Amino acid sequence: MRPIILGIFAAFFFAFTFILNRSMDQAGGSWLWSASLRYYFMVPFLFIIVIGRKNLKPLLYEMKKQPGPWVLWSTIGFGLFYGPICFSAAYAPGWLIAATWQVTIISGSLLSPLFYERVMTEKGPIHKKGQIPFKGLAMSAIILLGIILIQFEQANHISIGAISLGVLPVLIASFAYPLGNRKMMDLCGGRLDVFQRVLGMTLASMPIWIVLSLYGLMTVGTPSKGQVFQSSLVAVSSGVIATILFFKATDLVRGNMQKLAAVEATQSVEVLFAVIGELLLLNTTFPTLISWLGMVIVMVGMILHSLFSHKSNSKNELNKMTEKTIPRNV
Repeated sequence: MRPIILGIFAAFFFAFTFILNRSMDQAGGSWLWSASLRYYFMVPFLFIIVIGRKNLKPLLYEMKKQPGPWVLWSTIGFGLFYGPICFSAAYAPGWLIAATWQVTIISGSLLSPLFYERVMTEKGPIHKKGQIPFKGLAMSAIILLGIILIQFEQANHISIGAISLGVLPVLIASFAYPLGNRKMMDLCGGRLDVFQRVLGMTLASMPIWIVLSLYGLMTVGTPSKGQVFQSSLVAVSSGVIATILFFKATDLVRGNMQKLAAVEATQSVEVLFAVIGELLLLNTTFPTLISWLGMVIVMVGMILHSLFSHKSNSKNELNKMTEKTIPRNV
């Protein structure tokens, strides 16, 4: 249950992204600065953490060995994740972005065949291509059903423009984030801890943030003090705290695609936190009875997903014990 709990805490801090990005857009801030400033602010915080743990040298060594893959997967995992998220905030309310982002629950599961997982056999451990966890995917569908209900009435008032410019970029981000995260886990191979990996990915993704900020400087000018301050809050809450919690949770279940899907499913709680946050901070409309029903379904789907994952893991452990105690010719 520890990875699930960490995932829920990560969802709480991730929710600030949708709320504050919408707030910055309503105040006239450009998505170009909302995206790039977050990662600029993340660097000093992460440096302090990694240096304090005396782990900077191993990180730089790993990055020097394979600079190309580091830049590629960090750009996908961070750049193609957060850039589209900020872009969408200019065209859709935070609740719609938060709800659409939950597609990552299914996106992460659909990416399973692109990776290998460690499987025990008679001849010892082997690496087998991952398979789509269809039973876990069914639990994810329950969560998505709840999310659809949450936004049912509001969605009737969203224009085609808001759907295309506010939703499609988020769909891209929903695949980019788990893809970049998992590829970096494979690349690091357990040699780096969560703090090192987040710092490394932040540094490796700097080229795209520099390009975006230069473009922003030429097109919209410098960011306002309010946008700088709110971007710093996003950097600390979502960029540092939430990302580290989520990466720690995924590290704990690395190699187990079913449990990994369960951890990624915890991010559905972001919708609940985003709704509450917008009610308190942005004075949005109070959710209807249908919306609250959807929230309950989300929580039920979360519980079922977690129980299925735990049951599946227990069954695998029992099979391993049986293989050790029962002769092979029986």
